[in-house]
Amino acid sequence: MPSARYTSVAVVLHWLLALGILGLLVIGLAMTQLPLTPMMQFSLYQLHKSVGVTSLLLVILRLIWRLLHRPPPMPDTMPQFEKRAAESTHILFYFLMLGLPLSGWALVSASVFNIPTVLYGIIPWPNMPVLSNLSNKAPVEATLKTLHAYGAWLLLAVLALHLGAVLRHQFILRDDVLRRMSLRLPSYGSVIARKEFQ
Repeated sequence: MPSARYTSVAVVLHWLLALGILGLLVIGLAMTQLPLTPMMQFSLYQLHKSVGVTSLLLVILRLIWRLLHRPPPMPDTMPQFEKRAAESTHILFYFLMLGLPLSGWALVSASVFNIPTVLYGIIPWPNMPVLSNLSNKAPVEATLKTLHAYGAWLLLAVLALHLGAVLRHQFILRDDVLRRMSLRLPSYGSVIARKEFQ
C-alpha cells in the first residue's frame, strides 16, 4: 500500500527551498573561492543576499504550513531508530535553513562596508537595527562571517546525508518515501490525450 503524500503546498515549498539552497551554496562557493573580477563578485554577493532573503521567507512559510498541516506518517516498515534519525535531521535542517539566512542578514548589517541590500536590484531590504548602528563593527562582522561559513559547510553535510538517505530508500529499499515528496507532473502521453479530447 503506497504511503501518504505531503500536501501540494508542502511539496512546492520543499522544491523551491531545495533550489534556493543549492543556488545559495553554489553562489556562496563561487563568490568566495573563485578568482572573480570585483564587479562579478559584487553581483554574486547581491544575488546571494536576494536568494537568501527569499529562502528565509519560504522557510517561514514552510514552517507555518507544517504547524498547520500534520506531515504524513513514515512507513510502518521503517525501523524506529531510522524514524528518529529522519526527524532529527529535519529539525537540524530547519534550524540551519532559518539560522543561515538570519546570520547572513546579521553579517550584512554588521559589515564595515555598509553596502545596502536591494533584492534582485528592485526591493530595498533593511539592515538589522542594532547591528547596523554598532560603533565597532569589525570584530562582530568577523565572528558572524565565521559562523555563517561554518553553518554553510554543516548545511552541505546535512544535505549530503539527506540525499544519501533518499537514494537508499529509492534504489536499495525501493519503498515509497521519495514519492511522498515528489512533484506530480503530467506525463507527455496524458497531455497529448487531453488535447485530443478538447
